[in-house]
Amino acid sequence: MAISKHSNASSFFFILMDLPGLETSHCWTAIPICLIYVLSVLGNITIMHIVKSVPSLHTPMYLFLSMLSMADLGLSASTLPSMVAVFLLGQRMIGAVACFMQLFFIHTFSVIESAVLLAMAFDRCVAIREPLRYATILTTRRIRAIGLAVVIRSAALHLPLPVLLGRLTFQPVSALSHSYCVHPDVLRLSCSSTLVNSGFGLFVMLSTLGMDAVLILLSYVLILKTVLSIASNAERLKAFNTCISHICAVLLFYTPLVSLSMIHRFGKKKLPAQVYMLLSYLHFLMPPMLNPIVYSVKTKEIRVRILKMLHPKKH
Repeated sequence: MAISKHSNASSFFFILMDLPGLETSHCWTAIPICLIYVLSVLGNITIMHIVKSVPSLHTPMYLFLSMLSMADLGLSASTLPSMVAVFLLGQRMIGAVACFMQLFFIHTFSVIESAVLLAMAFDRCVAIREPLRYATILTTRRIRAIGLAVVIRSAALHLPLPVLLGRLTFQPVSALSHSYCVHPDVLRLSCSSTLVNSGFGLFVMLSTLGMDAVLILLSYVLILKTVLSIASNAERLKAFNTCISHICAVLLFYTPLVSLSMIHRFGKKKLPAQVYMLLSYLHFLMPPMLNPIVYSVKTKEIRVRILKMLHPKKH
């Protein structure tokens, strides 16, 4: 008997994937998942609170750091609903409309984070190459304009995704490969031609994540060129040390993403599903948790104020 296919988004559903081999161990898998989200929320809210409440931190570097924390919070909030449903409530079914909305927000905040990392690379490049003009180049008004442009670019490029997916036909119930909805995963389950969707998805990826990565790399080539031209070893180390936290944030964000893309395109044999899921989790869940930790450890101003919050009497 033929299985009917549906193009009305209210008439088909997706099944979210549990961790392979751990389907019966929700009480144990839920603990690290909840811990990741709690640390992500507390860490990023703390960074934003410190930057907002300390006037001396209202500088380009810390304003961009606050934007990064906002993007991390948005990314965490985007993946949270389905992760809670799967690992805490045992509910793996998600409606198409909810799935399409979730993938819109996941990809939007992911690209916002990429753009903020690019803005932070530009900030470090200007600070090292043009220290005397730094304050006049990166004014508060320009930083606000950059933040607004980042949000508009990401939202505008991803708005067509749910619309284009809504035109496709799917089986009444389809199984996803992750515990949340992402565009390539949903696209592969379509029963109709995905040429337009695939082409548009590739364009968005290359014009955002791809272009941002190239420009970040170019920024560091210019930074390295300037740092190597400094005569004093101490000054050279001091200049490069201001970039360490940002380099860690870039590696945390892009390494799993690049690894996943390379495996998909050049892998000679199909790897276990756990490998793809692990890299996906590393890309979407780890940066929001680890970025505040990295900046707290490597940035003296943030570290000192966190210690003051924890031990007010000592300070």
